[in-house]
Amino acid sequence: MSKRHEQDAMSAATAAEVTASTPTPTVDLNDKAYYIHRELSQLQFNNRVLEQALDERTPLMERLKFLLIFSSNMDEFFEIRVAGLKSQLAFGHEIAGPDGIQPRQALAEISEIAHRQITRQYAILNERLLPELDKHGIRIVRRESWTAAQKRWVHRYFRQEVAPMMTPIGLDPTHPFPLLVNKSLNFIVELEGVDAFGRDSGLAILPAPRVLPRTIRLPDDVCEGGENYVLLSSIIHAHADELFPGMEVRGCYQFRLTRNADLTIDPEEMDDLARALRGELSSRRFGDAVRLEVADNCPKKLTDYLLKQFGLSEAELYEVNGPVNLTRLFGIVSRCQDPTLQYPPFVPAIPKSLKKAEDLFQVINKQDVLLIHPYESFSTVVDLVRQAAKDPAVLTIEQTLYRTGANSEIVDALVEAARAGKEVITVVELRARFDEESNLGLATRLQQAGAVVIYGVVDVKTHAKLILIQRREGQKLQRYAHLGTGNYHSGNARLYTDYSFLTSDAALCEDVHKLFSQLTGMGKLLKMKKLLHAPFTLKKSLLDMIARETAHAEAGKPAHIIIKINALTDAKMIRALYKASIAGVKVDLIVRGTCCLRPGIPGVSQNIRVRSIIGRFLEHSRAYWFANDGDEVLYLASADLMERNLDRRVETAFPIEDRKLRQRIRKDLDIYLCDNTTAWVLQSDGQYVRLQPTDSQTPHDVQQQLLEKYCGPGAPTGR
Repeated sequence: MSKRHEQDAMSAATAAEVTASTPTPTVDLNDKAYYIHRELSQLQFNNRVLEQALDERTPLMERLKFLLIFSSNMDEFFEIRVAGLKSQLAFGHEIAGPDGIQPRQALAEISEIAHRQITRQYAILNERLLPELDKHGIRIVRRESWTAAQKRWVHRYFRQEVAPMMTPIGLDPTHPFPLLVNKSLNFIVELEGVDAFGRDSGLAILPAPRVLPRTIRLPDDVCEGGENYVLLSSIIHAHADELFPGMEVRGCYQFRLTRNADLTIDPEEMDDLARALRGELSSRRFGDAVRLEVADNCPKKLTDYLLKQFGLSEAELYEVNGPVNLTRLFGIVSRCQDPTLQYPPFVPAIPKSLKKAEDLFQVINKQDVLLIHPYESFSTVVDLVRQAAKDPAVLTIEQTLYRTGANSEIVDALVEAARAGKEVITVVELRARFDEESNLGLATRLQQAGAVVIYGVVDVKTHAKLILIQRREGQKLQRYAHLGTGNYHSGNARLYTDYSFLTSDAALCEDVHKLFSQLTGMGKLLKMKKLLHAPFTLKKSLLDMIARETAHAEAGKPAHIIIKINALTDAKMIRALYKASIAGVKVDLIVRGTCCLRPGIPGVSQNIRVRSIIGRFLEHSRAYWFANDGDEVLYLASADLMERNLDRRVETAFPIEDRKLRQRIRKDLDIYLCDNTTAWVLQSDGQYVRLQPTDSQTPHDVQQQLLEKYCGPGAPTGR
């Protein structure tokens, strides 16, 4: 070897030694650049909903519905999320999340994005949807287009139905600005002249009667065919002068105020949750102001006046080209009789094992039953509770109730069971947001029937979906359980995707029994064999399963995680998934809404893909699948990967141990991952891109495919 080659070899060896001794640069997983702000991510979800209003493959009335759902989502976003950020500023207690964005900066970004989105929403309504509805004979007839006959009918309606309900409020020193109800429709009126008492303040407020419909169908005899509607706001505008006799109305402009609607109950000063909640519900209507919507033709001096009255800035003012209360247009959607403008109906399937079953207990005793809603009927769950209510062998029924609806068939069955003398124990979560009043009512009804009603644990919401039925069979006591990812709400079960699991597995039923014991009684944490439950074992167990998958990848084994949830915000979970990605684990996340993880960052999350499915059904099911070196593990859960679910709620995750059922869910998850029609893919910059099949690709719509899979190849899809 030449001296030069010898020196080169020595240099190479030295370099190798240096490289070997130099540690691989570690990634700081707390770097704020790796996280997306929660509220900004939620606005991205709302935008994906709004985009559905432009999808011409979707029936027209359903497109209008998506536009209105966007409004409803934005209302709640301001009532809860924006209100929370403003409260931090008000109390001088600003907390930045893992993304490092302070509340003040977040509010500024939210305002910019929300203004842009809401302007676009009204443009879609006025330029696309209303003209297309007009072509199908469905019209909102504007004041300037009213015929003489329509004007006469509207005037009669105003005199008979509207005027008697109106209470004009003049503004002067003895009539200060009224306290207006959250999201109510109001008008600010400019007046000229002096009234009977010599007052000439020049301003008045007109609150629209809340008991009147916001959309009124014109009778056919004053129209030339089709479905014709007028808005209550138009009727009031047209006849506002009649409410101020002898005065001249110089201007009448609609506005709507959004308030903080979150409930705050101090557990240290509460001895009865139900009584405390009843007191708080009335205050929700009059919380602090967070947003003002006005008609875009309202003069600046009046908008400035309103902003001053509500203590809001110009950034919190939204000037809109249309009705300020768009969600009230749901009245038009609900009256639509044209089937071509709506999703075609379908009949949810009944699994073969249940089709001819007269005794559900007999079926569940032999095998576990898995239902996938809405493709498979929720009626099986209702029938199980009904059968339990009538069955003399059933001794006890225990159930959690989070959202059930006003006319719940399941609550009817529980009432029947209690009246029949069975032991009925219900854990009613009174703090289910915006369902508090309904839940107070059903709790009272159950108590009056003789059921034991528990309100869960103070400061920890009971979000788990569980039923436990104990039945005397011969000499033994047999247990049956239902565990679900969704609520016991029959209406939602037709609109939301969710899992229901029916089992008589002794260990799992025993775990459910222990959980009910913890909720209804007091005592130390009970060890469970199969059930994972928050706020105790669920988070740690999920982190352990992610770490185990990470270890498999580090050992050179194939490793894969698939998680389907509604939201991902928990920083510990995100860091664990980043570690898994760095180790080489393939991570597929199907996250319907908020996602604070940034995929596709080189060296950090390049092995993570995040997709969101927006379609006919609200994706609500939660599934956690791990390859586990060939020994697959699958849990279905009531919990998302959010701090509130994992740390401050009672949640459950239950294993699917039957191989066929596990494979069935795994195949369905693959269909989600192949969707190239309704899926949106999250980019590392926090933006979402909608997938579109190329000319050479076969379109895949997961909800359509699942409809055909479970309801038959002839099942209508709406596409």
